[in-house]
Amino acid sequence: GRGIDYGFVGDIDKVDVSFFQSLLNQDLTIVVAPIMHDGNGQLLNTNADTVAQEIAKALSHDYDVNLIYSFEKNGVLENAADDATLLKKISSEKFKKMKADGAIFAGMIPKLDSAFAALNDGVKKVIIGKAENIRELIRGETGTTIIND
Repeated sequence: GRGIDYGFVGDIDKVDVSFFQSLLNQDLTIVVAPIMHDGNGQLLNTNADTVAQEIAKALSHDYDVNLIYSFEKNGVLENAADDATLLKKISSEKFKKMKADGAIFAGMIPKLDSAFAALNDGVKKVIIGKAENIRELIRGETGTTIIND
């Protein structure tokens, strides 16, 4: 078995925590684009959820970190076609069952995999929800909270 070559797609080797700390210490809001480089000038596209997860995990050793994934849906839905089926919380067991049943598929699988990995590696809280509701997501009033079993 040879792996699949996805072209110019990057992975995270390390997070420069001191760089992020210097920005946070200046009370700056940090916005990170998922464009990385290979150290030789080649730009690489990296999954934005992975970038967020790795930064959150790295910072969680020194800070209480809450990670919010924002996208076009209200959060994790019991039925992907029905926005009214929002799950307020999802555990890894529920995620595994829904994935096995085909209720969670496509792009939600890596998003939830990243969410659980972050939670299991020091991130205090992970919430997934609609980008337009960012204030409510920050306050924990909407979206889906990822929980350990």
